[in-house]
Amino acid sequence: MSSLSLPNDYHIRVFDHMADCPSVAWETLLAHSERPTMFMRHAYLNALETSRSACADRGWQPHHVTLWQGEQMVAACPLYIKSHSYGEYVFDWAWARAYEQHGLSYYPKAVIAVPFTPVPGSRMLATETSHRFALARAIEALLVSQGVSSLHVLFGDDSDAQALQQAQWMPRHQTQFHWTHQGWPDFDAFLQALSQDKRKKIRQERERVRSQGVSFTTLEGAAITSDWWDFFYRCYSQTYWEHGNPPYLQADFFLSHAQARPNDWVMFVAWLDGQPIASSLLGVDGEPGAQRVAYGRYWGALQRVDRLHFEACYYQPIEWCIQHRVQRFEGGAQGEHKMARALMPVSTTSWHWVADPRFRRAIHDHVNREGEAVKAYEAGLAERSPFKQASGV
Repeated sequence: MSSLSLPNDYHIRVFDHMADCPSVAWETLLAHSERPTMFMRHAYLNALETSRSACADRGWQPHHVTLWQGEQMVAACPLYIKSHSYGEYVFDWAWARAYEQHGLSYYPKAVIAVPFTPVPGSRMLATETSHRFALARAIEALLVSQGVSSLHVLFGDDSDAQALQQAQWMPRHQTQFHWTHQGWPDFDAFLQALSQDKRKKIRQERERVRSQGVSFTTLEGAAITSDWWDFFYRCYSQTYWEHGNPPYLQADFFLSHAQARPNDWVMFVAWLDGQPIASSLLGVDGEPGAQRVAYGRYWGALQRVDRLHFEACYYQPIEWCIQHRVQRFEGGAQGEHKMARALMPVSTTSWHWVADPRFRRAIHDHVNREGEAVKAYEAGLAERSPFKQASGV
């Protein structure tokens, strides 16, 4: 741990291991944040490190920054020094190439993010907006002195935006696709809300999977045993190796996090001829009876079956969300094809601070133009709703 004194009785403490950061103080800040998620929990971030999924050897050097007044932690964020841009889902490779073309290095850079997780939510935890702003300013000074080219808050919430806009960071917008529960009693009622062609397509895709002899079971919480986690990891890693890449997450991550917080996970297992052949994983926030959110995270298959991906990653989760009155299902990064499955476009925002004033101006112009294009894109998507129009067709 390192520390730094600041004006207004603030001081900074930096933790190179989440295990050393006070978990109770962290969870208290998270509980008071605008948009807490399971991925910002101390246990989740710590499991990423202890499993060596997010570590210096893999280009994610933990450097978690906390802001203190006396002995009270008043703000905190999960910060990583990066030597590449993999696993972020906010793409800045072109920025890195521009630096290289001018004989400069874009790396190291710093990200305030949940590694490998494009889930919007609170990133800069604080008890007050003023503390969040002070944290941003302190991070700028701290990291620029360490030779970091830029700072990036990925998939933040409105509270982050308020502080970072005040600090004159640059917003960058992207589009995700989320499903929202509108009170349907079952999956058939949900289908009836869709236009005829979308309803027909979903029924055909589900029937195609069933006709090939595939069935599903659902495992929740403690029912996901270590053997099932081993099976899931085989499926998950297969997806990456098929594209020639090693998986981002290590097997120990899932086991260690599930031991700490088993009820955060729901697993869908596909069966064929009496054998499990595929699985998908859903993260779940909130207690039964409360406002709940589900996150489609990972999937994989050991055997190819036509249309299986759509059943495992969309229809099984949506059906489960309807049954359990889950308010929202977030389908992950990108994927315009998700609209045909009733996941609607949602704008997400990341925030960026660039040390070099020349590149700051150029990147500012770029993100402004990009933002206008994203607005136009989302406006076009809004005209292609999968739901019935007023005519009821």
